[in-house]
Amino acid sequence: MLAVVSSIVGSLTGLLVAIFRIALVQADIWRDEWISRAHGWPAVGFVLTLGILGAAAASATWLVKRFSPCAAGSGIPHVDAVAKGELPPAPLILLPVKFIGGWLAIGGGLALGREGPCVQMGANLGSFLANRFRLTDSDCKALLAAGGGAGLAAVFNAPIAGAVFVLEELIRRFETRVVIAALGASCCAIAIVRAFLGREPEFRVEPLPFSGPGTGLLFLSLGAAVGFAGMAYNCTLLGALSMADRLRWPAKVRAATIGVLVGVMAWLAPSVVGGGDPLTQRALSGSQSFALLPCIFALGFLLGPISYAAGTPGGLFAPMLVLGAQLGLLFSSLCGLVLPHPPAPAGTFARWGWRRSSPPWSGHRLPA
Repeated sequence: MLAVVSSIVGSLTGLLVAIFRIALVQADIWRDEWISRAHGWPAVGFVLTLGILGAAAASATWLVKRFSPCAAGSGIPHVDAVAKGELPPAPLILLPVKFIGGWLAIGGGLALGREGPCVQMGANLGSFLANRFRLTDSDCKALLAAGGGAGLAAVFNAPIAGAVFVLEELIRRFETRVVIAALGASCCAIAIVRAFLGREPEFRVEPLPFSGPGTGLLFLSLGAAVGFAGMAYNCTLLGALSMADRLRWPAKVRAATIGVLVGVMAWLAPSVVGGGDPLTQRALSGSQSFALLPCIFALGFLLGPISYAAGTPGGLFAPMLVLGAQLGLLFSSLCGLVLPHPPAPAGTFARWGWRRSSPPWSGHRLPA
């Protein structure tokens, strides 16, 4: 029964994530087209752009506050707390709130990742169906975790990553029944997503030549730099959340203000707002302009924590991948200035920084 229900959970999660991803792509297209046209009448277009993006962020926060407060933010800390038995499972109303709120927030330009909403929606589906089928408490917990892993697998087109996420972060122990549920849900989710979106990987990378043993110290240095940048990013994130609490503004006003700030950035540089997947792809391929890298990195470093402080649905993982890949490119450019010959292609350092910025999921352990 656990295997059967986990397959149902994975299939439904894959369908939901596929629709969510398609909706986000369409929202990015609409936002870019609108900003391009709005530049034709600068004053009115600028005001309307700020109003639309501010209203989108405020609407997402209103949905969360009104119908499902636990849908705010990434959602992974809440799933983790439910898996530990510290919090009760969220009601099914979380699904539309997370879906619509995440679409409004990320589609409206906030620098948030789609992985958090997908993990929480999958976990919510798993918990709901486990209760419907009257499974045992241990099986309910396994299906909750399996649904979350299926959401992660579907959002990145990576089935093994979903199962590893379940075992490493949510359950933290190896059990045969949990492995069956996690792998079954992830595989079914991937099958559905690939039926809708194809089999292409999320990020396309070309084969790189072997860098040689002489570059080992450089990669170690880059790893240390990414580690320090990660600590600074976490501090900035917690500081933004603390400042938002100290201001004591109404949630909708705070979200609208952040949406307006994002609207200003979107008006000036549309490519830097949103989830950031195009930025990551350009960095991994080494096609990002080195002259603009410091500015884009600084904007992303501040925009992510500010966006998260709005209290809308959205994750942290995708913005961190953007920063890691860009930091690798920055490191490569610095090496080119100091060393007489490039030790490795720029894309190699970008991929190294990208991989090192992939957080152990403890990076998501914010208050649930």
